[in-house]
Amino acid sequence: MNVQLFIPCFVDQLYPQTAFNMVKVLRKLGCEVSYNENQTCCGQPAYNAGFQDEAKDVCSKFIKDFSGTDYIVAPSASCTGFVRNYYTKLFDNSSVHNDVKNLGNRLYEFSEFLVKVLGVEDVGATFSAKATYHDSCAGLRECKIKQEPRKLLKNVKGLELVEMNDVETCCGFGGTFAVKFEPISVAMADQKIGNALATEAEYIISTDLSCLMHIGGRSNFKGNKIKTIHLADVLASGWE
Repeated sequence: MNVQLFIPCFVDQLYPQTAFNMVKVLRKLGCEVSYNENQTCCGQPAYNAGFQDEAKDVCSKFIKDFSGTDYIVAPSASCTGFVRNYYTKLFDNSSVHNDVKNLGNRLYEFSEFLVKVLGVEDVGATFSAKATYHDSCAGLRECKIKQEPRKLLKNVKGLELVEMNDVETCCGFGGTFAVKFEPISVAMADQKIGNALATEAEYIISTDLSCLMHIGGRSNFKGNKIKTIHLADVLASGWE
C-alpha cells in the first residue's frame, strides 16, 4: 500500500523523531511510504487567527501537494481534523470542491489509519511503563478518535494503561488560545496534569504533540516527574 506522509509544521521543527518513528511503524506493516518535500502548513493557524484569505492560499497549495489517490497519514489529529472539517467550508461551490472531498476521505490520523485501514491493533511493540492517555480535543471531537489509540496501546507488551479522571477535558493548549488566554490555559493544564499524576503514571500518551508540548512544558516548569510521549514513539519501541 502506498502512503503519503503529512508532517505538520511543529512536528517537523520540534519533534522530527516522532515522524521517523511513524515511518518505522508503517514500513514494518508493509506500507510504501513517500514524503513530498514541497509540503508546508495545512493552513490551520492562519484560519484560526481569522485570516481566511491567507489560509485559503496555503490550503490551495496543500490540495495540490497531496493530489492523487494515495492514503495520507499524519501524526496529528489536529491538522487532520482541520483538513477534513474546514476545507469543505473554505472551498464550497468552488472548482476544487470534489478534490477537497476526495482529500478528506484519504487523510487519516496515524492511529485510526492503523486500526481502521490496515486492520492492525498489535504492532509488536514493547514499552515497560505505567501510562495514562490524553484524548486531544481534535482527536476526540473532530476526528471521532477514542478507541483506536487505546486498542493499539492495549497490545504493547509491558505497558500498563490507566485512565485518568476527566480524560476528555481539554488540556488548555488550543493553539493561539494558550497565548491569548494564558491564565486560563495554564489552569487547564494544571488540572490535566493533576489528574494524570493521580494515576501514578510515568507517562502521558497522546496522538497530538501540540497537547503534549503544552502539558509537558507546564509539568516540567512545576518540577513533576511525569513525562509526555507521542503514540508513534511508543509503538516504535522494543523492536528494530
